Amino acid sequence: MELRQLRYFAKAAELKSFSEAAKALNIAQSTLSQQVRQLEDELNIQLFERHPHCIALTEAAEKVLPFALRTIHDAECCAARIRDLNELLTGELNIGVTYSFSPILTETIIEFTRRYPGVKLNIFYKPMAELMDMLLSRQIDFMLAFRPNSQCKEIESHMLFDNHLAVIVREGHRLAGRSGITLAELANWNLALPSKGLQARNAFDRAIAPLAESLDIRIELNEVNILLELIKQSDMITVLAEATVYNQSGVRAIPVDHPDNEMQGCVHMLRDAYRKRSALKFIEVLRDSDAVRARVHNWFT
Repeated sequence: MELRQLRYFAKAAELKSFSEAAKALNIAQSTLSQQVRQLEDELNIQLFERHPHCIALTEAAEKVLPFALRTIHDAECCAARIRDLNELLTGELNIGVTYSFSPILTETIIEFTRRYPGVKLNIFYKPMAELMDMLLSRQIDFMLAFRPNSQCKEIESHMLFDNHLAVIVREGHRLAGRSGITLAELANWNLALPSKGLQARNAFDRAIAPLAESLDIRIELNEVNILLELIKQSDMITVLAEATVYNQSGVRAIPVDHPDNEMQGCVHMLRDAYRKRSALKFIEVLRDSDAVRARVHNWFT
């Protein structure tokens, strides 16, 4: 049974004439008659009583017609839905974001929703490992995070920008005027750090490993906004990715003087998977945002 056959049947039933139905559908009458006959053969019923100058629905056709009309309607709705998706008039987009990416995302969210108000955004802020699991299980369409040390073969990572670890202090802090700081100097200060497992903390732990025992870590937090509030209101210092304090007032970011200090901000997607048009448009808006343009090093097509 083909959708075309149902359309021909429904039009003939509406106009009570094969010739008029053929004209309305802009096809030959013989084509319409043949397709209706094939539908009757497949259903093993007679749909029309054929008279010299008209046709009439059989009892069986009266039962079949509502289902045919519903099927045609559903198909048309499906086609309209696909057109809307292609034109970004509707749909949902699921995005995973690590905490460090949060400050640079606000501009993009506002601009994307302005351009495509019919697309619903579902944004999940979680640690890198949890987001990777969500991506692999297709709970999210893509994720924004720094490049991990070990790459999963099922996931491809496309770099958005270069970033670096930085020591974050409040404005007015004794270190605030410094143009750089070594890891060894951190032993002289009370530290409030992101929790283990967060990307900035993982990068910091790798860099500081030989000096780890000399550090005075007073606080560990998995909530970056609260961590920054503590820094603003005390003389404690923290270490985060530079992007984390984008547009943050009341704090200063001091570059860490260390050779392996680079963190690459990336878009992570399933390899060879279908990509929603809305996802590609969101990434395009993100790429063009002021927050990212200032850091762009490479992009993918």
